[in-house]
Order: sequence, then structure tokens, then C-alpha cells
Amino acid sequence: MMPNLRIFFFHLILLSYTFTVLGNFIILYLVFSDPRLHFPMYYFLCNLAVMDICFINTVVPGMLKGFVSEGLHISVQSCLAQTCIYFLVGTAEFLLFAVMSLDRYLAICLPLRYSMIMHKHLYNWLIAGVWLGSFFANALPSVLVMKLKFCKKFIDHFFCDLSPLLKNSCTDTSMIELHSVFAASILYISVLVTFISYLKIFLEVLKVNTAEGRGRALSTCSSHAIVVTLIYSSCIYLYSMPAQGQGSVLNKDVAILNTVVVPLLNPFIYTLRNVTVRKSFSDMLLSM
Repeated sequence: MMPNLRIFFFHLILLSYTFTVLGNFIILYLVFSDPRLHFPMYYFLCNLAVMDICFINTVVPGMLKGFVSEGLHISVQSCLAQTCIYFLVGTAEFLLFAVMSLDRYLAICLPLRYSMIMHKHLYNWLIAGVWLGSFFANALPSVLVMKLKFCKKFIDHFFCDLSPLLKNSCTDTSMIELHSVFAASILYISVLVTFISYLKIFLEVLKVNTAEGRGRALSTCSSHAIVVTLIYSSCIYLYSMPAQGQGSVLNKDVAILNTVVVPLLNPFIYTLRNVTVRKSFSDMLLSM
């Protein structure tokens, strides 16, 4: 990569990283400090903020180091240390998207029953289920990956992605690829739940009498759907068939979309566009 282009991407990704981390910490502060945001939806968004902070800090610092050192590669040791957090948080985020879509479905399509259904205990169980489900889905594949023997000391990628990791292995990876099918099934179930929920929301929104209310609801749903589509499509491409296309330039471009762009969009699309959150943020600025 040309030096000028490398410097440009370094500053662009650094700026995205800064906005992502800052935006998510602001969300955490607002939700915990403002009683107006002490509702299940905002606690889900807090978990999403924590996931995005963990996710981007797992990947981006190494990527920035690669731009500075003129080599977008990672050592096998660093890769193995990184893989557990990366896939644990990534899977949890898929499950959380499905839970959040169900929460929005209940709030919009069943508003009178929402407060009775989404009580504190159910929220706690859902959050626990998201993290435990991700842990059990990734425990065995992570152990199998750590037992692999590798042909090279470095991997031609900027983070511990599954495809270049398997490509670099000198041992049989069929068991890992088999378990990746199970992991992919979690992704597809999450996609299905999210798609059905937003479809039902869309059909319900069409019944809204006022054009203003219908437009506002459609704007919110469409922006959520764009983010969900970006993260699901990129992950389906990267992980549905992990043995294909390892180390390609396209794989790296899609990985940047998944690890930099989507975490940047999440706080702005899901939270900071919310009227109550914006009011809370304005009050925070005025109180300084």
C-alpha cells in the first residue's frame, strides 16, 4: 500500500475508533445516570455498547499498528489470544440483535402488554441467555483452534479471522469447519428472528393513520434494518464457508466493514437518534 494511502486509512480508522468508543461510553453514562432511561430497551443498548467497545478494542489497535509498521499481519500467538474475545462478543451481538428486534416488536405491535411482558426479571434472563448462549457456542471451537499447529508464525490479516487462521494450519481443520456450521446456524436463526420481527413491525407501521407517525416509525425501522443488514451480510460472507477465499483483498475489505464501520454506526443509529437519549445528552451538556 502506498505511504500516503496508508496514512489516510490510519487517520480514518483512528477517527472512527475514537468516535465509536466515545459514543458508546456516552451511552453507558447516560443510561446509568438518567432515570428517564431506566427501561429494558436502554439496558439492551447498554449491552450493545459494551459489546461494541470490546469488539473494536479487540481488532482496531492491531490494525492501526499494522498501518504504522507497514505490515497488516498478526502473529499466531496474538491471534489465538484474540480469537476467544472476538467470537464470544460477535456471537453475543447477533443474539442481542434478535432480542432487541423482539423487544421493538412487542413495544410497537403490543404496546398495552409490553410493560407486563418485558419486566426486569425477563430482561435479566434474556441478557444472561445472550452471553451464555455465545459462550457455549464458542467454547469447543475455541479449544479446537488453540490445539491447531500452524505452518507460519504470522497470518496475513490484521486480526484473528477464522479463514486465514485455518489456511495457516498444518493440521486437519475439518472438525472446526463442522462446528462452524453450528455457529453459522445461530447466525441464521438470529437473521430469521430479526427479519420476521421487523417485517411484522413494518406491516404494523403501515396501519398508522397519521403520515408523520408512519414516517417517523419507518425512518427508525429502516435505519435499524440497514445496520442489521450490513453486519449480517458481511458475517454470512466471511463465516458461512470459512475455507474459501482466505486472505483475499475482498475478505479484508469486508472484515473492515464488519469490525470498524458497523460498531461506528451502532451508537448513532440505535441510540443517539432516540429523542429521549438526545434530550438526556443535551441536559448533560448544559449541566457541565
